[in-house]
Amino acid sequence: MDKHNIIMTTSFEALGLRTEILEAIKDLGFEHPTEVQEQSIPFLLSSDSDVITLAQTGTGKTAAFGLPILEQIDESNPKPQALILSPTRELCVQIAKDIESFSTKMPKINVTAVYGGASMDAQRQSLRKGSQIVAGTPGRMCDLIRRNAIDIRNIKWLVLDEADEMLSMGFKEELETILAETPKERNTYLFSATMPDGVKSISANYMRNPHTIQIGKKNTGAENVDHLYYMVNARDKYAALKRIADINPNVYGIVFCRTRAETKTIADKLMEDGYNADALHGDLSQAQRELVMHKFRSKFIQLLVATDVAARGLDVDNLSHIIHYTIPDDYEVYIHRSGRTGRAGKKGTSISIIHSREKGKLKQIAATIKKEFTYTPVPNGKQICEKQLFAMIDKMEHVEVEEDQIEGFLPVIYQKLEDLSREELIKKFVSLEFNSFLRYYENAPDLNIDPKGRSSERQGRDRGERGDRANRGDRRERGERGERSSRERRDSAAFSRLFINKGKKDGLMPKDVIGLVNDSLRSRDAKIGHIELLKNFSFFEIEKEYTDELLKSMRDKDFNGSKVAIEVSNPMPEKKNKRKKKEWSRDGGRKSFGQDRNKGKRKKF
Repeated sequence: MDKHNIIMTTSFEALGLRTEILEAIKDLGFEHPTEVQEQSIPFLLSSDSDVITLAQTGTGKTAAFGLPILEQIDESNPKPQALILSPTRELCVQIAKDIESFSTKMPKINVTAVYGGASMDAQRQSLRKGSQIVAGTPGRMCDLIRRNAIDIRNIKWLVLDEADEMLSMGFKEELETILAETPKERNTYLFSATMPDGVKSISANYMRNPHTIQIGKKNTGAENVDHLYYMVNARDKYAALKRIADINPNVYGIVFCRTRAETKTIADKLMEDGYNADALHGDLSQAQRELVMHKFRSKFIQLLVATDVAARGLDVDNLSHIIHYTIPDDYEVYIHRSGRTGRAGKKGTSISIIHSREKGKLKQIAATIKKEFTYTPVPNGKQICEKQLFAMIDKMEHVEVEEDQIEGFLPVIYQKLEDLSREELIKKFVSLEFNSFLRYYENAPDLNIDPKGRSSERQGRDRGERGDRANRGDRRERGERGERSSRERRDSAAFSRLFINKGKKDGLMPKDVIGLVNDSLRSRDAKIGHIELLKNFSFFEIEKEYTDELLKSMRDKDFNGSKVAIEVSNPMPEKKNKRKKKEWSRDGGRKSFGQDRNKGKRKKF
């Protein structure tokens, strides 16, 4: 259940809930129901009708059906009385946790979550002990039914949460199999953000004259979301994505891609370029998914790159942006995506990065969901540098000074800086952080396509740039041309270059190298320099003073079950090392204004 700030006039006490439930939700800090709760709870408590509730994600639907079920459930009967189906593992687990939190004052209530990717034996054992409420995914529920591990023939309540997503993910057969096992006299509650034909079919075939509760207008996007679009050449989409991230220093959002391959590619590029990003896709194990989501919820990851299927059912609060790297074909998918931001009365932004052939599709989506999409030019280097500069100054202004920690160093610091005027001191401290950004975006090209057609000025500029690139022998990807050419280098004399016997073939990535170093060194001050990943082995740089300690501490390390070996390597000849070096912080992030260059850690934002 989300902590919504939208205050309603009704209190939970006025909805007719028992004291135990009211005490539990009060302990959770909830005082007023959201609109979907205010309309659904009294009706579900007073009527035996089946119900269809149309409401966007993030509106508090779990409490809307969970609290009425807890109010009416038979605590003395340990057999399944309520079955709640949801499309994904994450949503299934979240629903179970929410209902457990609502029932903390009802000690006889047991809730079990059953989903794929986890031990079926453990889930079967939990069901044997007795669970009045079962939350599950369709696939795992069918497996348990086939193995006679669960009996749902006598349940009183069946909840289909995110029904439209379950159907879009291909669970129609599983849903029909499960529904056929349930009693006809059950109460069925169907919750959905949209009402496609598949959901209408389930309603017609498996529900009895359902009552409809609709929150907001049908097939419309969330009210608190601004919809923007950038238009670039298809080859420039990735470069535009980076600029969008840089113009929003505190971005915290999801980047949606169409395919697993595209998701992996974009996430890998972002991480290689030093952004705090990671991928969520169907090839990850459950343990890997949980690790990624833990890092994302704790905001260690600012950009989560995901497919629609992998992101289904994710419940993450306070997302600032949804970025459509590839816009969907279906307006309902767009509604689901963009509805993940702008929750709890807060503003959110939905950004689409499109090329000229996608403009018609975006117009159709805008017309269907009845929202205005605002064309926004991709920011240039000057605009980004200005935004980053003032973001850095704001953070510097509000940084907490630990007087006890720095007091002993101040005399030496004052002595070293005493010859600098106030103006010079400010300029130098700003330049220390800012110069790398200025160089990074020096001579950065204009990526924009005019929404009414490509300008002749841009065509001429592109022809000139292509000629320049041909003369320079530029081999970088066209979507990133000019973006890396001015990365600030660190003096390699301060670093040791180490060989490691793992490479791309072993699944090694820059973040893995950083993780191995973090696990091996006692100090958090060591800086990592350039990381070079090859097929069968790799190289990385570490500050020289930590070389011996790292060599000793990594003797017993392993990576993916295989022993790690490292040794000092000879420096790469300068004439062969044409690739600009990149400095890494030990949290895996690019050195930018959100980081402490002395400690290599990203500060909270």
